[in-house]
Amino acid sequence: MVDNTLAVVGVVEAASRMLRDRILSGALAGGTPVTEAWASAEFGIARPTAKAAIEQLVMSGLLLRTAHRSARVAAIDAEMVRDVYRTRALLEAGALRTLAKEGVVPAAAVLANEEIAGMAPGPDPATVDPDIRFHTALIDGLTSARTSRMYRTLLDEARLCMAQVQDRRLLDAAVIAAQHRAILDAVRDHDGDLAARLLHDHLGSAEERLVDALGA
Repeated sequence: MVDNTLAVVGVVEAASRMLRDRILSGALAGGTPVTEAWASAEFGIARPTAKAAIEQLVMSGLLLRTAHRSARVAAIDAEMVRDVYRTRALLEAGALRTLAKEGVVPAAAVLANEEIAGMAPGPDPATVDPDIRFHTALIDGLTSARTSRMYRTLLDEARLCMAQVQDRRLLDAAVIAAQHRAILDAVRDHDGDLAARLLHDHLGSAEERLVDALGA
């Protein structure tokens, strides 16, 4: 019984991951309905398994479900973008101020930013993954399982927003790397307020560019 339960959980996770990848790659556009019948046929899984996979993505914010309606891919709009980035800024600014007290610069953040800095100049969708790792490393630097868990509930929506930004060729890899480097320098210099201001400018720039692009 235990082995069978674990097997079912594994299938649900795999189906959820495949569906998530479809959404984040843009293969499933905002507003696209995702029914249990479709997911069952598409991934060759039982409908209860498809339902469980869909519910995982509803919980992460990638799918939206209203009463008596099928789930749909979350459509990015200005209100969603501003809320995601505002919440990120609140959590990350607090993390930076805490890290700056001891001048602690997370090694994982440095490595992620070096990856971005090594990319060719210009906008590149490949910056999304290391950029997410950079910001996650700031949170993980607190070594608080609860804070890290809370932050990760935002990651899928943040990744969706960032993918939209990069797909529209709005952000330059060299600019991202320089802004990250300035934030880390401020933390190393024990200047939490400066690090927080630089973070707000950094996130605010991405937020405004995406909102403007959505409006256009």
